[in-house]
Amino acid sequence: MSLIPDLPDPANVLVCGASQGIGLALCAALLARDDVRQVWAASRQATGSSGLAALAEQYGGRLLRVDCDARHEQSLAGLAREISATWQHLHLVISTLGILQEDGAQAEKSLAQLDLAGLQASFASNTFAPVLLLKHLLPLLRKQPATFAALSARVGSIGDNHLGGWYSYRASKAALNQLLHTASIELKRLNSASTVLLLHPGTTDTQLSQPFQANVPAERLFTPAFAAQCILEQVARHGPAHSGTFWAWDGQPVEW
Repeated sequence: MSLIPDLPDPANVLVCGASQGIGLALCAALLARDDVRQVWAASRQATGSSGLAALAEQYGGRLLRVDCDARHEQSLAGLAREISATWQHLHLVISTLGILQEDGAQAEKSLAQLDLAGLQASFASNTFAPVLLLKHLLPLLRKQPATFAALSARVGSIGDNHLGGWYSYRASKAALNQLLHTASIELKRLNSASTVLLLHPGTTDTQLSQPFQANVPAERLFTPAFAAQCILEQVARHGPAHSGTFWAWDGQPVEW
């Protein structure tokens, strides 16, 4: 199966949030494919990541590591300039950016636990960083085909929210869904072969989910490698006709 629908040539790919967890597993899966020419791995500490260093040793120049703090727009602009100096087009961009309980963000259980700093931290990483990444990469996505996929979360679904809690995380993911759905409409006008996807990877054994794994059945706690495989399967299955939609790891649509 082609990496993305109607891909004519080996792909140039960017993974943002690449130094650990699902992002690192995606880099490994992409580099193992014959239809991927180049993988750009961006994160705050990409050049210091032991996992990315091991992949660089194995795959050489096919992996390029770039330090980029996606919370800062100047850093995103610099990332776009660096890629543009080598390539005129990206076929696939995957954003794994997101936090739950770090950098001041919290998994709030009640209104009383809300504070402005926590809300701002959640939105900075979960909402603003991915859409500003897309903004700065837009010149590299104007040719055909091009897919921009971002990890969202089922808890960001308003229609599926029956338990409450996790105010800032839920809201920041819901806002991400709206921003990228809107962006998909603009991008379609610029490139009819473009696709923007929101993807729920399932509960994955990563640093983000570790404090909340106690009640997750073993068969529903995925390895990063399995989550990466599922993400790439959804990217391959959903093309321009599905742009602006929200899918779970198993190919089921997620309601807004």
